[in-house]
Amino acid sequence: MAHENARPALTILSDDELAFRDAVRDFAENEIKPHTTHMDEKAEMNPDIVKKLFEMGLMGVESPEKFGGAGSSFTMACLAVEELGRVDGSVSVLMDVQNTLVTNAFLRWGTEAQQEKYLTRMSKDAVGAYALSESSSGSDAFALKLRAEQKGDKYVLNGNKLWITNAKEASIFIVFANMDPAKGYKGITAFIVEKDFKGFKVGKKEDKLGIRASSTCELLFENCEVPAANVLGEPGKGYKIAIETLNEGRIGIGAQMLGIAQGAYEAALGYVQAREQFGKPIAQFQGVQFQLAEMRTELEAARLMVYNAARLKDAGLDFIESAAMAKLYASKAAEKITSKAVDLFGGNGFTKEYPVEKFWRDAKIGQIYEGTTNMQLQTIAKMELDKK
Repeated sequence: MAHENARPALTILSDDELAFRDAVRDFAENEIKPHTTHMDEKAEMNPDIVKKLFEMGLMGVESPEKFGGAGSSFTMACLAVEELGRVDGSVSVLMDVQNTLVTNAFLRWGTEAQQEKYLTRMSKDAVGAYALSESSSGSDAFALKLRAEQKGDKYVLNGNKLWITNAKEASIFIVFANMDPAKGYKGITAFIVEKDFKGFKVGKKEDKLGIRASSTCELLFENCEVPAANVLGEPGKGYKIAIETLNEGRIGIGAQMLGIAQGAYEAALGYVQAREQFGKPIAQFQGVQFQLAEMRTELEAARLMVYNAARLKDAGLDFIESAAMAKLYASKAAEKITSKAVDLFGGNGFTKEYPVEKFWRDAKIGQIYEGTTNMQLQTIAKMELDKK
C-alpha cells in the first residue's frame, strides 16, 4: 500500500471541478427543484428530467469520450451526485447507480465489444440498473436463488430479484445469478440483461417512505434467455464483480447523503434567520446557534470523508475502508442533520409545505442500501483487525 503522504489533498477542488459543481447546481435548481414535490407525491420520476440528465452528460461521467461519455473522474461523478441530492434524493440516486455501479462495472469488467455497445447507449439515452438483491439475500448478498443454466450459446435465468433501483426506467440490467449452487458464491455469474429479452419483465414497484420518485421494483425471470456473449467478466466470478463494484458504490451513496444533508442544512439556516419569536429571529438564540454549529461541523466532516474516498479511488490507492467509513458517517450525519432541520422548523417542519420533512425521509435509506450500517462497521472492524 502507498504511504499515507501519497494520499491526495482532501479539501481542494480544482477550477474544473468547481465549475462542474456549479453547473450541476444550477441545473438542479432550475430543472429539477420545480418538480420535486410533484414527483414525491406521485412517486414517479419525471421522464423529462431523465432526458435532461443525459443532455447534461451526467449519465456517463466516467465513460470514455469514444463511447459518448465525458471521460471524467469518479470524483466528478460524486460531485454531481451530491449536487443533485441537495435538491432531490431520487434524481441523485438514479444518476448515482448509473455511474458508480453500472458504468464502473462495465469499465472494469466489460469486454471492448460490451463497452462499445452498452456504454455508448448509456451515455446517450439508456438507463442502467444493478440487480443483486433478492428477498433472501440482502446483507447476505451471496444467498442468491436466481438460477442460471447454460444451454448451448445462451444462458437461461429463472427466479426473482427485489429492491432494484432504476428498474422502471432502465433498459440495461447487470444481473447476478448462481450457475452452480453447490459451489456457493463461486457459482455466481454476472449477466447483462436487456429489458426486451424474452422471459424478463419488471414487476411490482415498491411504495416507499423516502426517495419515492426513484423506482424500486421486483424483477421477474421466467426462462429468460441471455446470450453467452452477455456474461460480464468470467463465469463464476460474479461475486468479485459484486463486491468490488459495491465498494465504489458506497462512496456514491455517501455523496448522495451529503447532498441531502446539505439541502436540509441550507433550508434550516434560511428559516431560522427569517422566523421570529420573542421579538427577534430565532437564529439569535444561542441554543439554535449551537445546533447550527453542530450540523455544519458534521456536514463538513462527512464531506471530507466522502471526497477523500473518491480521491483515493481516482488515484488507484486502497479505498475500501475509507469508502465504508464515508458511507457509515455520511448516512448517520444525514439522518441527524435532517432531523435537526425538522426540529428547527418547529411545527412547520412536520408539514409537507416545507422541504425538510422530505429531506428527512430521503435520508433514512442511506443506512440501509448498498450495505447497511452494521455491514460497514463489520468491514471497518475486520480491516482494522487484519492490519499487521
